[in-house]
Amino acid sequence: MNKFLLILILSLAAQSNELVFKEIKQVSDGSINVLFGLEKVSYINSYTLQNPSRLVFEINQSNVKAPIDEIYNYPIRKIRASNEEDKTRIVIDLYDFVYWWKPTQLQTDEGVLLNLKLKTDRNLKAMTRDIVVAIDAGHGGKYPGAVGPNNILEKDVTLLISKELERTLRDTNGYKPVMIRSGDETIGLNDRFQNARKMGADIFISIHADGFRLSSVKGASVFIWSDEASSTIARNLSEKQRKRIQADINNLQPSDFNEDLARALYPKIYENKISQSKILGTKILDQLKRDPYTKIHKKNVEFADFRVLKSIDIPSVLVESGFITNPEDAQRLKGKPGRRMIARSIFLGIHNYFLENPIIGTIVENNPEFLSYKIQKGDVLSEIAIRFGVSVESIDKNNNLNNKPIYPGQILKIYI
Repeated sequence: MNKFLLILILSLAAQSNELVFKEIKQVSDGSINVLFGLEKVSYINSYTLQNPSRLVFEINQSNVKAPIDEIYNYPIRKIRASNEEDKTRIVIDLYDFVYWWKPTQLQTDEGVLLNLKLKTDRNLKAMTRDIVVAIDAGHGGKYPGAVGPNNILEKDVTLLISKELERTLRDTNGYKPVMIRSGDETIGLNDRFQNARKMGADIFISIHADGFRLSSVKGASVFIWSDEASSTIARNLSEKQRKRIQADINNLQPSDFNEDLARALYPKIYENKISQSKILGTKILDQLKRDPYTKIHKKNVEFADFRVLKSIDIPSVLVESGFITNPEDAQRLKGKPGRRMIARSIFLGIHNYFLENPIIGTIVENNPEFLSYKIQKGDVLSEIAIRFGVSVESIDKNNNLNNKPIYPGQILKIYI
């Protein structure tokens, strides 16, 4: 290990991050928030243990001044926290199985509010949580991105695709989408993956529609992080970001998580993240190749030093839905059918990734035969079929609809 790397590691390890128990709060929806205070956003491992049921949260590079041992009411037996080497370990002992959320970290004027959320459900047969997908609509606000024919803006296209993906994930049992931006907002590159961590994301999907000086360049591509770009196109695309990167780094807040320093502290975790990102990217690219409306620019997953993909542990992928400067791609992305097909490919790629790389305690852990989709107001079978890449006939048959009308709140089995 070289001297510079050692200094980085020691610097990060020496930074204090004290954990303080705040309170347990009952919420109107029946859930329970177990709240702690931290000095800054942390890298957290979370998992469950059985016999008896427990939730475990490991807050890396943190400490608690005195052990915590709090007795509470059903479904919580006790809340414990103690120091273990370079981390604080929080254990929530439970009377029964619960539905739980990945930890969220909210930055406040007083530091960081760590929320460990759970909810009772008598029908549960195991500890259960949703898969959290962070959706990052590229550009926004004062950064319009690329501009296509008739002044079509990248920032508008990426938001519309992101909302299509959000809707599919939101209404599919087992998934929870979180939007990095929901409107025409200016969000820094660092803030994008910082926010994904604070929201407890399992994966990070950044959606773009880039431009190029040659209008003949077209097609979709998929990128993952690398210190070195894998092609001329990748180098040209990432060069655009470099002008903003240093300013974003300089704007890091004291309570932010420093991804750059963390890479030195957790090299194996970072290597695994790169490996998983490539698998996820390949699954999405495979689906894009099957889309009859979308041309492919690069047949393999590309590498580029896109700042938004730099999280040390969250598998992260950037999808270029096409080149908005190409008339054919611009026409496709301008229309709802083309955008919906991109969103469908991303969703199916995500689902296939988790089927092969399941997270313990999530809906896909046992490789379910079908997805459960909750019908929303305005849904029609033909659009649901397009969203999942299946036929109307198969939905009708598998749910014994017999051509009867569907209604909001109805649960459909979708076999994909």
